[in-house]
Amino acid sequence: MTAAVMHLELAFSRPETTLGVTRGTARLMADLGYAPLLEVGLPNGRRADVMALGPRGEIVICEVKSGIDDYRCDQKWGEYGPFCDAFYFAVAPEFPQQVLDEACGLIVADAFGGAVIREATRTPLAPARRKALTLAFARLGALRSIRD
Repeated sequence: MTAAVMHLELAFSRPETTLGVTRGTARLMADLGYAPLLEVGLPNGRRADVMALGPRGEIVICEVKSGIDDYRCDQKWGEYGPFCDAFYFAVAPEFPQQVLDEACGLIVADAFGGAVIREATRTPLAPARRKALTLAFARLGALRSIRD
């Protein structure tokens, strides 16, 4: 197999990896008692890959990384902190985990589920921000339920 063909195969597998890790992360969040939504717009214009609301109102954001290039060229993840109580990277099993920021939580997932490898540091949101985010989350979920 030539290098060009191998590169092409890797490029095509990236969306499949992203989809699988996203699904597995959402399934894990549900298994842990959270209600996940995918691709949630945030007030700062960013988009969370997975945002989940916990049973006590806690908000978790999971940033899916399909590969090392995706991680290295996309450094916007630092802008999610003000909109969650806990932040995780979610990656496929073959992802080189040692490159990820150790201050963040870590989830390893595939299309069927996932596992929390490293817990995220918890930084509670201010009550007014939590209320605004929770209301926006609920409205988004409700609107999506009638559009699908």
